[in-house]
Amino acid sequence: MTLKIVTHAQRPDLLDRWYSVIRQVWPVFMGKDVICNTYWHGLEEYFPECQTYLIDDQTDELVGKGTTVPVAWDGTVEGLPGGVDDVLLAAIRDHDAQPPPTVLCALQAGVLPDHRGTGLSTVIIGAMRDIAARLDLPDLIAPVRPNQKSLYPLTPIERYATWRRPDGLPLDPWLRVHARLGAEIVRIAERSMVIRGTASEWEAWTGLAFPDSGDYVVPGALVPITIDREGDQGLYVEPNVWMRHRLRG
Repeated sequence: MTLKIVTHAQRPDLLDRWYSVIRQVWPVFMGKDVICNTYWHGLEEYFPECQTYLIDDQTDELVGKGTTVPVAWDGTVEGLPGGVDDVLLAAIRDHDAQPPPTVLCALQAGVLPDHRGTGLSTVIIGAMRDIAARLDLPDLIAPVRPNQKSLYPLTPIERYATWRRPDGLPLDPWLRVHARLGAEIVRIAERSMVIRGTASEWEAWTGLAFPDSGDYVVPGALVPITIDREGDQGLYVEPNVWMRHRLRG
């Protein structure tokens, strides 16, 4: 396979193809965040050169996608956004009121299942770093979704993020990809994404039954979801891990 990275500006036709396979990459409920569904399309509208696709140059097969957006950040831990939702609100909803960007923020890095475990995640993150360099931005920051946290949903993410292998690298594969490229953990994004639905919607999204109110472990979720049968609501608040790639000095 000969890999090629193209931007949405170069290949806008690939977006529909990506959406046709996106459920192979993330659980169904991850597509139910109202803020993401409202503002995500603005990334291609305002920042087409910051959205990348990884394709097989010989077959034109879509292999993965990386999503980034330039944002203003003051460089302090306290100044980091809450996570994915907050970044979208600032960059898209409040686009015209934003100050000049100071960093590039990664929002999504996905590899299709048939190509996982082949090092392509590193290629996508490398492409993101290249975008930051082209835009003359000194850092790449990311609210990283630690992909194996779902195996430990009852463990606080603050503790999970500290778990290390004998070689000192993070136990989690996605945190490890970033760490190998020189990224550091800055802090936890406690409310990176917030997904709400009725109890029946959550049952449809997960294929599980939720007969009582309470917290439930759901496949693919990083923490338990909370079901309120009396109020007919289900709530999932996803935490991520803010990481920073310093690209200069």
